Amino acid sequence: MDLRCAGQRATEVRHPPARQFVTYRRVKIFGRLQDLLYSLNVEHVHSLNFRRIEWCCQQGGITAEQLASDVGISVSTMQKVMQGGDVLTPSQLRKIASYFGRGVLFFLEPSAADEGKVYTTQFRTLANQKPHLSTKIKQIIQRAERQRAIYLSLREDLDDEERPRFVPPKIRGLDPRASAAVARTWLGIKDERTFDEYRAAVERRGLLVFRSNGYNGKWQIPKENPILGFSLYDAECPLIVVKKQAAETRQTFTLMHELGHVLIHKSSSIDDEADLYSREGQEREANAFAGYLLVPDENLTAINDDERPAEISQYDVWLEPQRTAWGVSGEVILRRLLDSGRLSDAQYNAYKNWRTATVRPPEDTGSRMYRHREPKHIFGNTFVRTVLDALNAHQITLARASSYLDSLKIADLHQLERHYADH
Repeated sequence: MDLRCAGQRATEVRHPPARQFVTYRRVKIFGRLQDLLYSLNVEHVHSLNFRRIEWCCQQGGITAEQLASDVGISVSTMQKVMQGGDVLTPSQLRKIASYFGRGVLFFLEPSAADEGKVYTTQFRTLANQKPHLSTKIKQIIQRAERQRAIYLSLREDLDDEERPRFVPPKIRGLDPRASAAVARTWLGIKDERTFDEYRAAVERRGLLVFRSNGYNGKWQIPKENPILGFSLYDAECPLIVVKKQAAETRQTFTLMHELGHVLIHKSSSIDDEADLYSREGQEREANAFAGYLLVPDENLTAINDDERPAEISQYDVWLEPQRTAWGVSGEVILRRLLDSGRLSDAQYNAYKNWRTATVRPPEDTGSRMYRHREPKHIFGNTFVRTVLDALNAHQITLARASSYLDSLKIADLHQLERHYADH
C-alpha cells in the first residue's frame, strides 16, 4: 500500500464536506489508519507535504534547523525535506508529528494547513485570551483535546450507561455564593481534603480532569510558566487541566476555579497566577465560586477571630486545623474571612506579602519510580478505566491502549491493569 493512498484516505476521513473538525467517532478510524501506516514496511515516506512542517515551525516560532536538533534528525536531512525531498523515514516522521502534537497523516495531506480546520474553536478561545502562549502550552491544549475525543469515542463504543455523563446543576442567574452551594451539593462534597478526592468528586459528575506532570515531558507545564490551569468547555464532556505544583492546595483551588468557568460561564478559559488573584470580571466570579465551594459560610464559624495572632507570620499556625481539615491553603481561608468582613484589606495584603517573600515551596520535579501509575495521575481514573475497559472488551489493541496512556511500555500497561484490578 502506498503512503500517498493512506494520506488521501485520511484526508477524506478528517475533512468531509461541511465538517470542520474531527468528530469523536472518526477518532477511532483515524487511529486505525495510523496503526496501518506504522506497520507499512517502507524505507522513506513519499508525498510528504513539507509545507505543513514549515507551517508548524512558524506556529511554534522555531526554525527547521531547531526542529531537526530537537527531534534528532540531521540538519542536512531536514534541509532536503524542506526542499521537497522524500528522505524521511516513517520513524523520523513520527518524531516530527509527536513533537508538534499531531498525527503523522497530518503531514501527508496535500492541502495547505488551514488554521480554521487545524485549531478548534476552544483552542482559538484560549489563544485569544493569552496571545503569547508558549508552544509547549499550545501543544498540551491540543493533546488534551485529542485525549477527550479519544475518551468520547471509546465511551460510545463501550455503550456503558453507568459511565458518568455531564449534567450540570441549575445555577443560572445565581451569584457565586449560591452557585457554589448548589455545586457543592451536586458534587457531594463532604469530607474531601486532598486534591485527588476533590478531583474524583468532579470526575463523578462527567468531567475529565487532567493534571500535568512534574518531570520534563510532553505533559509538563514548566515550573517557570505562569499558566496554572485551563478548562475546555463542551456540553457533553468538559475538560479541566491543572498544573502540578508542590503545594497540593493550590492545585485544588485551580481545579475549582476552572470548574467555576465551566458551570457559571459555560466557556473555555486559561488562567495564570494573576487570574487566580483577580477581583474583576469573570475571574473574580470564578475565584469567589472556588472560595465559597471549598470554604462555605458554615465552615467559617469554626474559626475564632479572638485567637487571631498579632503576628502575620503566625496566621498559618492559627489556621492549621482548618487548613488540614478542608484541604485548602491559609490564603483561601483568609480571602474568605476578608470577603466576610472579618479581616481587613491591610491584614490580608500583609499576609500575602509575607508569604510571597518568605515561603518557598520545594521544587516538585515529579518521580518516575512508579511509571505504570503515571497515566492515572495525568489523566484521572475516568479516562484510564475507560481505556482499560476498551482494551479488555477488544475494542482497541495493546499498542493503541499504550499510545492513549502516555506511551506506556506493554509491561507497564499490564502492571497498570493489575493495579486497577487490586483497587
